[in-house]
Amino acid sequence: MMDLPLQGLVVLEFSQYLSGPSAGLRLADLGARVIKIERPKAGDAGRKLAIKNLWVDDSSLLFHTINRNKESFTANLKDAKDLATVKKLITKADVLIHNFRPGVMQKTGLDYDAVKEINPRLIYAEISGYGKEGPWKNRPGQDLLLQSMTGLAYTTGNGMNGPVPFGVAIADILSGAQLVQGILAALIRRQKKGIGALIEISLAESLLDFQFELLTTYYTSNQQPIRSHNSNGHPLLSAPYGIYQTADGYIALAMMDIRILAEAIDCTLLYKFSSEQAFAERDEIKAILAEHLCSEMTSHWLDSLQRAGLWAMEVFDWEKMMTHEAYQCLQMEQVLDARGKKIITTRCPIRINGERLHSDKPAPVLGEHNEKVMREIVRSEM
Repeated sequence: MMDLPLQGLVVLEFSQYLSGPSAGLRLADLGARVIKIERPKAGDAGRKLAIKNLWVDDSSLLFHTINRNKESFTANLKDAKDLATVKKLITKADVLIHNFRPGVMQKTGLDYDAVKEINPRLIYAEISGYGKEGPWKNRPGQDLLLQSMTGLAYTTGNGMNGPVPFGVAIADILSGAQLVQGILAALIRRQKKGIGALIEISLAESLLDFQFELLTTYYTSNQQPIRSHNSNGHPLLSAPYGIYQTADGYIALAMMDIRILAEAIDCTLLYKFSSEQAFAERDEIKAILAEHLCSEMTSHWLDSLQRAGLWAMEVFDWEKMMTHEAYQCLQMEQVLDARGKKIITTRCPIRINGERLHSDKPAPVLGEHNEKVMREIVRSEM
């Protein structure tokens, strides 16, 4: 069995839905022992967040995808005895994660200032929606709302249409990944200096950082980014950057010289444009391309473009992607056995010394590991 880099570390996850649990998932993939602290009877609210009404036992399929490889310990934080038990767990933990609104952990007596008194070496990592200050601090930290208020939805979709959100919970997943970065940095410092840390991430700051290229341009020019009228791929990039319909599907065109493109696809109407005009005249260029590319199948255009060394790819749906040899070579799928039900999900994308990281351990049943955690961690110090 592979010796994973975080093996031996104990992580307490006071988290629900996606952002905090996604951070816990990555730490578990890297070898940490991740224990979800959940409410008795109800547990992580994500257990009941079903997508397309897909369930595994009493929990949603979504819960299983983001909470595999973890343990579940139930505790009522409003009960003095349970709270005392959780504090004993904290004395043995290396990392604590939560994604509650500001003030929630303070009400239970488990905020950073209180917790560092019982474990000064603890890495305390938290995700909020909008930070601890300002008029939005208590607003719901929900992904679609964050995409909207940070302007991200206005970078996506065509200029002729309204704003378009991402098709995934980008704020949750991105902030979870950034929280892991902060945790790993704090663990390295603790190894050197023996001190803990408070790591703070907000979904708003994560999405603002995600747009650093666009925002830096806006800070400098004070001009809003303008999406191209059609085939918008990036509001700051020239034509032909975008996605176009062909006779039998769609094709993505990245950065390329307009004159070379015109020759490669035999589009005489493009010869009148120079590379210097590719941004200022991008709507006209893209309209010409859109009409021209509809005349032949995707494979025809790909052959022509790739022969010319231009960056182009077919746009796949998941079914077509999974039949492609390039996808199959990545071996991204792994199988979980969730109490007799087979779940196929993605593996950790990190490889260590050439080895892919797999785990077939499913998400835990609520409270499944109470006795194990009590025996191995809480009572071991008594």
